[in-house]
Amino acid sequence: MKRLVSLVLSLALVLSLCAFAQADDLPTITIMFHGSNVSDDSVVLEKVNEYIADKVGAKLEVIWGTWGDFDDKATNALLSGDSDVDMIFTCSWSADEFNKYAKDGYFYELDELVDAYGAELKAAIPEALMTAATVVGPDGEKHIYAVNGFKDTATQIAWDVNVTLLNELGYTLDDVKNLGFFGWGEIFAKAKEVKGDAFYPFLVEPMVAERAVTNTIIVTGDSGNVNLLSYYMNPDDLTQPTEKYGNVMLNKFATEEYKAFAETMRAYYVAGYIDPALAVAETSNDTRTNAQKEANYLIGTQSYAYGYEYSAEVTSRGIEVAYLPCTDPYVDTTVSQGAMIAISSASEHPEESFKFLNLLNSDPTLMTLLNYGVEGVQYNLTEDGLVDFYGEDNELLPGRSAYQPWTNGMGNVTILPDTKSEGAGFRKAFQEFYASGKAIPVLGFIFDSSEVETEMGALANVAAQYALALDCGAVDPETELPKFLSALDAAGMQKYLDAANEQVKAFLGE
Repeated sequence: MKRLVSLVLSLALVLSLCAFAQADDLPTITIMFHGSNVSDDSVVLEKVNEYIADKVGAKLEVIWGTWGDFDDKATNALLSGDSDVDMIFTCSWSADEFNKYAKDGYFYELDELVDAYGAELKAAIPEALMTAATVVGPDGEKHIYAVNGFKDTATQIAWDVNVTLLNELGYTLDDVKNLGFFGWGEIFAKAKEVKGDAFYPFLVEPMVAERAVTNTIIVTGDSGNVNLLSYYMNPDDLTQPTEKYGNVMLNKFATEEYKAFAETMRAYYVAGYIDPALAVAETSNDTRTNAQKEANYLIGTQSYAYGYEYSAEVTSRGIEVAYLPCTDPYVDTTVSQGAMIAISSASEHPEESFKFLNLLNSDPTLMTLLNYGVEGVQYNLTEDGLVDFYGEDNELLPGRSAYQPWTNGMGNVTILPDTKSEGAGFRKAFQEFYASGKAIPVLGFIFDSSEVETEMGALANVAAQYALALDCGAVDPETELPKFLSALDAAGMQKYLDAANEQVKAFLGE
């Protein structure tokens, strides 16, 4: 009997060692996410790797890019051919802009992998998102170059209002609505009087503020770092072009609307309502996100996603938050390519990488692990099965405080469980909200800048010198805007505009 037990134990030990050796032999795949606030992922990745080992045949490592550092990290990894980065966030608005980087050969063609391993992915996300990930590659033909996240499928820019402070100052949301952007000076002045000179009430992401005021979109395919083109929406009927401009691409900085925006931002900046750090590229994003998290603002900007005010990121500010939309939700090309994960063409593990992305977007267990963390560490479940990130003291759980990924940048958010702050039925309401999005007249248009690539580079360099400071009010548009426009003209702006508008006409069949 002792001999039999000894044999069984020996066999178990051998099997255990084999399993360990097999797990240890698995390749490591690395993914770079955007917009994250993660300082400790050890517990989460341990569980993730246990879960995916036999399903993917690989171990996962994550590079948690933030709003401040992702663009440089991503472009450096792709341009250098870094094979240590297998998967990388891309979209229509990031520095590693999806269409350009796919066409230039930096992303792996996924057609065969989707056919071989993507059945669950195709069943989990709308066909329209698969279509949006199908673009022209380096061979001049259309292929799938990314896994498109099923998130907010319509765009809505909103003003982010600290209602708690607003009410303390004696104002209401109706006052914010009625006064409007050009009339907020009196509210900001009151905030400054009450909170002191070190308080900056207007917390903006400058380019988002400009689009909120002018009702313009990001033109897909335009320069990713500094948008050069504007298409003006009709806020009265988003499905129709404006009577003033029609279906025309414009120099973003040469319109009456832009000048009025820049002049008002200048007045707010000079009055001390805008933090000067927002006008510096190296500090702008981190300054805004930190002040937002600390509730150190009155009115800010937000590219809105349904239910954002109920998410842990917002409720953890300890204030009442409201979002005032600038338009109804609209569907444009940018949002259909708003958050994607591509496999780098330098990856040595494209098959395992795609298997992981297929699983991430179709498997609620894996999606929940990577987004919300581990039950009992980053969150608990209520009796109703809702995810709760807070302890009995109503403070954010320490594990969640150290682990807050950007959910919309990860994948298929519709397979996540509802949270306590969102309420039961949130995911269903989320999908219904985005089904109401209205298609703008140039939906599907992607600007192919290949024939003006030299001009785009030169124009982007010029814009990098002027645009952020003008958008933020840090310089006087009376003197600097004419210089900017002159420099753009010298760098080839008219040729750039002509190319874009010829393509728009062809797209619309005019």
